[in-house]
Amino acid sequence: MGHVPRKRFGQHFLHDRHTIAKILDALDPRPGDRVVEIGPGLGALTRPLLERVPHLHVVEIDRDLAARLEQEYGPERLTVHRADALEFDFSLMGSNLRVVGNLPYNVSTPLLFHLARFAAGLRDLHFMLQREVVERMVSTPSGSAYGRLSVMLQYRFEMEKLFGVAPGCFRPPPKVDSAVVRMAPLAQPEPVAMDEELLAAVVTRAFTQRRKTLRNALGGVVDETELQSLGINPGLRPENLTVADYVRIANLASRRAGQAA
Repeated sequence: MGHVPRKRFGQHFLHDRHTIAKILDALDPRPGDRVVEIGPGLGALTRPLLERVPHLHVVEIDRDLAARLEQEYGPERLTVHRADALEFDFSLMGSNLRVVGNLPYNVSTPLLFHLARFAAGLRDLHFMLQREVVERMVSTPSGSAYGRLSVMLQYRFEMEKLFGVAPGCFRPPPKVDSAVVRMAPLAQPEPVAMDEELLAAVVTRAFTQRRKTLRNALGGVVDETELQSLGINPGLRPENLTVADYVRIANLASRRAGQAA
């Protein structure tokens, strides 16, 4: 490869042609699509993408890898953004973006939350992630993997686990199994959160104490009477609530705060 994978960037380079072909088939990029690849690395996915689209944007934090890609392709085919995807402003590239990438597993959760901020400008996202993370993303209420990540992403996106990927498909192989997930922004969350920061705070508080009942886990946010007024049993646990339940709890707390003000 001529490049030593850097642990601090969580670099595991996908090389399996069959897996790359499956990702491309899932994405199905067309010439008119505006595609952004996060973490192109050695270009295993970049090259076949450029066979299907006339121009591609990539976001790469590793300066050496960014330079290699710039040398291989001219700016008319490839725009290389030398940046940390965790801090990158994806709105700069316009709307209807299609985002794809083999995300660094060590920053995958904060990166997913960062991308959720740009949901209005995204068409879809196709990501390779640690399998455990994908299972948390798509888990349904009362599932063992259902938690904060499930609720906050499902508020914004419809998600589907597409297929699993074995460690041997990467160099160096990670110590965990991987999976590819498709995310499509919802046209309109239902119900809509009046205050998304408050929704995030409520969900975080609930799952920080996920073994407790709601009356205890959300004490100070809502009381038993308020939960019952929403048709929610205070004896349930945080993992038993739907995304809509959390939105309704947050909206009740938001209305109460507005009245107090």
